[in-house]
Amino acid sequence: MLKGFKDFIMRGNVVDLAVGVVIGAAFATLVTSFTDAFLKPLLGTVGAKPGRLGLTVALPGDGNVLDFGGFISAVVAFLMTAAVVYFLVVLPMNKLAERRKTGEEPEPQAPSEEVKLLMEIRDALVAQRGVQAGAAPAPRSSEEAEKSGGAR
Repeated sequence: MLKGFKDFIMRGNVVDLAVGVVIGAAFATLVTSFTDAFLKPLLGTVGAKPGRLGLTVALPGDGNVLDFGGFISAVVAFLMTAAVVYFLVVLPMNKLAERRKTGEEPEPQAPSEEVKLLMEIRDALVAQRGVQAGAAPAPRSSEEAEKSGGAR
């Protein structure tokens, strides 16, 4: 039971996922810090009045405000996170997968029984037409040659 758990944990995908989650959490903290330290103060200077943050609209009631500045900084944080994930994770992984795919050639598959039968019918029809026209018979399929022991 423990061996199976160890094999599951040591699989490449699980380890990569764990590393990605940890890096993503650390990056989210970094982006949040950036928006709190730089973007919110910049947005706060636009339309700020004494006693209120910038880009807010006061609503009736005690302390009710629409905080457009907070929403804009959250959108910027999301876009920054999405851009970094795309350009530093998704794009390189797609290119790596493309390189791996071009390096691999699919193995040729043996023809199925149906395809072999159709090839024999085709060869027989070609041979029959050649005899009717007075020409030499068409070459036999490789299977027929092997069955009869002759060469093509």
